[in-house]
Amino acid sequence: MSGHIDTGPANTGPVDTGPVDVVIAGGGLIGAGIAWRAVQRGLTVRVVDPDPGSGASQAAGGMLAPVSEATYGEDRLLRLGQESLRRYPEFVAELQAATGHDVGLRTTGTLLVGFDADDMRALDDLHRYHRELGLPAQRLTPGESRRLEPGLTPRLRGALHAAADYSVDARALHAALLAALPTGTLVRARVTAVTVQNGRAIGVTLADGSVLRGQTVVVALGAASAALPGAPALPVRPVGGQILRARSLDGEPLAERTVRALVRGRHVYLVPIGANGMIIGATSEEKGWHSRVTVGGVFELLRDATEVLPALAEAELTETLVRFRPGTPDNAPILGPTPVPGLVVATGHYRNGVLLTPVTADAIAELLVTGALPEVAADFTIARFTAPESNTARFTAPEDQDSAAGAGRSASHMPAG
Repeated sequence: MSGHIDTGPANTGPVDTGPVDVVIAGGGLIGAGIAWRAVQRGLTVRVVDPDPGSGASQAAGGMLAPVSEATYGEDRLLRLGQESLRRYPEFVAELQAATGHDVGLRTTGTLLVGFDADDMRALDDLHRYHRELGLPAQRLTPGESRRLEPGLTPRLRGALHAAADYSVDARALHAALLAALPTGTLVRARVTAVTVQNGRAIGVTLADGSVLRGQTVVVALGAASAALPGAPALPVRPVGGQILRARSLDGEPLAERTVRALVRGRHVYLVPIGANGMIIGATSEEKGWHSRVTVGGVFELLRDATEVLPALAEAELTETLVRFRPGTPDNAPILGPTPVPGLVVATGHYRNGVLLTPVTADAIAELLVTGALPEVAADFTIARFTAPESNTARFTAPEDQDSAAGAGRSASHMPAG
């Protein structure tokens, strides 16, 4: 193959470009997380991405908040998020021990605040839902809220405290995952198709026409996963989101915990990061790939954020950007095998890509090694969107694929789609 291999500062050394067990299209948090867990299970892996971590992972707020984001009708997604959050401390501890990278896991909880009567009715409805499901959340008065987070405006009407909802520095987490991968794992190239031969995925075709072969292909391209030639059509769409970053000028923290606010019906979240940083987000724009950073979007986020935390008005605005979340019809990810033998998908994580990284990485690695998707991910396959006669997803674990992979390596590739 002729795609450039990125060894990076922590991954220097010679690179073997021959066929591998697993080729992963997409090097964001999901793709990198799967790669790390697959390598730990003894598989050889290549992650293909021209600019890993520059998509939705770059803009992610890093909220680990299944309770705060609990929504009526999304009970299965809630349970998946809770299970992933349960795995987070061990996942992070293992990753930090392996790399020496601090990923900024913050366990101070999340406050959900409201400003008027309608906001508080919405929070009370959410709290009733919490109680129905036995979720940990506590109703707070304005005074109790400000004792927890003194920088909050005195104009708030009340809050919920989700003490078990955490946050993490998504960019630091991504950097740590890349650092944990063996030398030569990352291939800086653009995937243009899944390479299919005799009806089976045998690798990926790169922009220069070369083929990187693997016994199994995993598509983890986020919002770009929908229409990859050679892969089945996926019900994944780009949902634009504008997001801001700021930092205090005096080096002091702007807040100690995540604050999610309803400001007279408008949603805004504020996630502390590092010693004195803040992530402010996020708009939600159904414009396909046409969202941009706009004056109006930035104004609305800053207007509401400074109403929640007045000290933000004196902070330095350091970054504005827009990225695209991979949305699905039910807001839940698509995980597991596809009707194309040898092809696995891990996409559609929408607002929960950071939260669901550990459980997705574990589930897909288990599938790659054993051929069986674990029960925790069983409700999230592509089969839920397809007709019954199409639900014949087939998958063979890499150790059972030698004959098929060998045949693929000796023949010409045939891109599909």
